[in-house]
Amino acid sequence: MPSLQSNLFRFILKHSHLLHFQLKRRAVIDFNTSIPRFRRDCEKAAGLFGKIPPGIEVSPVMIDGIRAEWIQPSRAAKDKVILYTHGGGYVSGSCRDHRSIVARVVKGSEVGALLFEYGLAPENPFPAAIEDSVAVYGRLLDQGIPASRIIIAGESAGGGLCLAMLLALRDRGVPLPAAAVALSPWTDLKCTGESYRTKNKVSLAPAESWTVFSKYYVGDNDPCLPWISPLYGDLHGLPPILIYTGEDDELLDDSILFAEKAAAADVDVTLKVGRGMVHCYPLLPSFIPEARQAMEEICTFIKTRIGK
Repeated sequence: MPSLQSNLFRFILKHSHLLHFQLKRRAVIDFNTSIPRFRRDCEKAAGLFGKIPPGIEVSPVMIDGIRAEWIQPSRAAKDKVILYTHGGGYVSGSCRDHRSIVARVVKGSEVGALLFEYGLAPENPFPAAIEDSVAVYGRLLDQGIPASRIIIAGESAGGGLCLAMLLALRDRGVPLPAAAVALSPWTDLKCTGESYRTKNKVSLAPAESWTVFSKYYVGDNDPCLPWISPLYGDLHGLPPILIYTGEDDELLDDSILFAEKAAAADVDVTLKVGRGMVHCYPLLPSFIPEARQAMEEICTFIKTRIGK
């Protein structure tokens, strides 16, 4: 049974329009929405994810023109890393609005992370995000960090991106990371899952946003291309994958269908579906007990794979 805190959080999400003295819920995102303003709003909302825990150091860097941040414990090992691909529907997201999220994972796993800003749509549609991500991963290898000591992780669009990265790396013959962690991954940019329509009443994501963001990122390409929508790819040969989603997540079907297909391809995949939980709920440990438990499990998974 979901916790009292979780039920309260879901109620607030479902009825947030009442806080603005509106009688009806609004469609927040359409093709007339200002993307620059949406990005600013996302950065303003970053406080929802809490502050950077004590003992964590943040160091800005540039990697081949890509802005990034090393987020590390004070005594982090230099030969292992979490490479984090942020969410934001491929149109938003930055180091600023994700560093506290990544810092929590770093704190719990005692493994340093590299958070970076891939090119955003609509200015930089596919394949910008995947090419930037593969390039940053390659730089880690160039620095002498073994692939077996790298975990890639991400949430929402970033979760889908880290899974697409696995396909791109495998297809190009690049050594694969030790494992991947995907929180509510967006694996189907064609948006065919029933949960897009049945689970959109309680959401952290803006209403009606998925089809808009998909069009901005996909452009004139086929949304079923595996490097865009990993659900449609050949999943053989991928490393272990840990996936989290919630019963009230619009991307529930994206997670379930991908996990089923991965298992059929003999991938070591673990799917966790939080009862009564919303999109990307593990990112909310300050509010929800279930999120704290999920975060502990994620950190344990990372330690098991590369922490020793």
